This record gives sequence, C-alpha cells and structure tokens, in this order.
Amino acid sequence: MDRIDLKNTLPEVFASLNEVRSDVWHRDISFEKGDIYLIEANSGTGKSSLCSYLAGYRRDYQGIICFDGQNIAQLKVHDWVEIRKKHLSLLFQELRLFPELTAYENVAIKNDLTGWKKKKEILAWFERLGIADKIDQKIRRMSFGQQQRVALMRALVQPFDFLLADEPISHLDDDNSRIMGELMLEEAGRQGAGVIVTSIGKHIDLNYSKIFRL
Repeated sequence: MDRIDLKNTLPEVFASLNEVRSDVWHRDISFEKGDIYLIEANSGTGKSSLCSYLAGYRRDYQGIICFDGQNIAQLKVHDWVEIRKKHLSLLFQELRLFPELTAYENVAIKNDLTGWKKKKEILAWFERLGIADKIDQKIRRMSFGQQQRVALMRALVQPFDFLLADEPISHLDDDNSRIMGELMLEEAGRQGAGVIVTSIGKHIDLNYSKIFRL
C-alpha cells in the first residue's frame, strides 16, 4: 500500500453541523508511504472515529476513503485480514492487550504469527524501553505507561506500509517518549513505511512531513 486518500470524508455524526473547521474533514487529503504525519485534535473532533475508519472497524462516514485508489467501503473481510496482516499496523489508544498474559507473551503472540522478529530483538526492545524487568509480569499488574511500551512492540512485530499510532505516549515521560519515537522511526525506515500519529495534546517530537489539525 503506497497511499491513503480521504475524499470529502466526514463522520455522519457531524453531518448536521453548519460548519466544520478541519484540515481533514470535508477535505481531500493524502498520506504517502514513507512520510510521517501528525494529526492534532481536541476531544470530540472525531480522532477515534478517524482511526476506526482507517482500520476498517467503522463505516459511519460520508465521502470516500481509498487505499491505493480502491474505495475501502468495497473491501471484504478477507481483504481486511490481509491489510492488517501485511500493510497496516495499529497501536490502539486503549492498547487492547491481553491482561492474563505476560508482557512478553503479549508481543510474542503476534510475532509467532508473523515470524517477523527474533526473540533476542524483542528482548533488546524491552531493555531499551526500560521494562526488561517486566518481561514475565502480567500486563494487568503494569502501569498504563508500561503497557503503552508493550503495545508499541506488538505493533512493530509485523510487516506494514503504514503504522497508525493513536495517542502512543499519553502516559509517558519525555525520555520514554523519545525512545518510543526512535523505535517507531527505525522500524518504519527499515520498511519504507509511513507513520500516522494522533494526539490530543502531548505528542512525539518527530520530523513530521505534515501536521493536520482535526
């Protein structure tokens, strides 16, 4: 996947508004593979909706969203399976980790399916992110900031053309935010992938190709 296009897209819940001021909604915009984007938003402006649309979890919008020129409204379940397996990786705001599994198991459960990273590479990430001592700890016993780092690692153990990171550092200090950003860019760079980061306040300090105000 080389390109994501939004063509006059708007959440249906906003359709009755007289005016929508946004760099994204009711506009024609594109995300290109290899570039880095920041989407800044206030609460209630449709950030979570946008992420759900791009991931194919919701269709309650007007307008068109295309992947390489194909309207995603036409995609079938098996198409989305392939897209999420090979082309689009997601770091959810709510993380969606398995609380009954350990930190390492939450990463390995995906890596076992993709075979993308060696165990020593994943363990090196744990060390780099400052949670090597949490490898065998149940996720439910970890802080949200620690869980965010585990969720990032899980998002990186697969091939992707675009990485969608929804508020990835909301509970992290500046040092860990910087390391998270470095890991994202390193892996995206290896794959020539694009990165789309959303934020309602605190965001990773990256060299963004473009910043949109939602």
